[in-house]
Amino acid sequence: MATLALEQHSSSPVKENINLNWPERYVSIATGVKLAYSGIRHLFSSPFTSILKLGAGGYLLNRGVTGHCELYSQIGKNSTAPMNVNIRSSFTINKPRIEVYNFWRKLDNLPLFMNHLERVEMLDDERSHWELKLPTGVATVSWDAEIVKDIPGELIGWSSLPGSIIDNAGKVRFRDSFNEGTLVDVVISYQPPAGGLGASVAHVLNPVFKNMVDTDVHNFKQYMDIASPEEHVIAL
Repeated sequence: MATLALEQHSSSPVKENINLNWPERYVSIATGVKLAYSGIRHLFSSPFTSILKLGAGGYLLNRGVTGHCELYSQIGKNSTAPMNVNIRSSFTINKPRIEVYNFWRKLDNLPLFMNHLERVEMLDDERSHWELKLPTGVATVSWDAEIVKDIPGELIGWSSLPGSIIDNAGKVRFRDSFNEGTLVDVVISYQPPAGGLGASVAHVLNPVFKNMVDTDVHNFKQYMDIASPEEHVIAL
């Protein structure tokens, strides 16, 4: 009992000292390794720059491994809280509403214009398997989702299944526009796990990733506006 109490007491300050979440620690470690490697490679050709890189790389490695940032401590910042990423987009496509709906409803069409998606596989009429590429290309993250609401020609709503490494949901609404095209409203929400190994991939869910997904969604408009009706038929 005494040993257990001692271990609990000694581990508490360590946890309190951690003010970086796993996503930020992952980025710090990756960047630190890259800088340190570059510094070692060019140590003799550019000694001054290499020493700076080695110093910065060592700092970032320590920051990532320990999970503690002294600067954050000074300003009272803590990045261990869960993150939420919400993407909302509205745009008009010069295609009939039912055609736009049918293209999106076949979810394995999404990687055609969403560059961050490696693959979407339809398991049945409602369930699907998604694979997402991490920005640096080091790995992919996958999860299963299901369509929770489907109004033909009007609305598609989906949500990740329980136990997914990334909790996410989305909906797309299709409406007739005043210009005889289709007004598309897209809402996509991501929430990475708050802790554990799953959070190590959550670094994709930052403002950079938000802009990337937003760009991918707008690629849908470009793809649909440019593609010919024959190409839509093949995709469908």
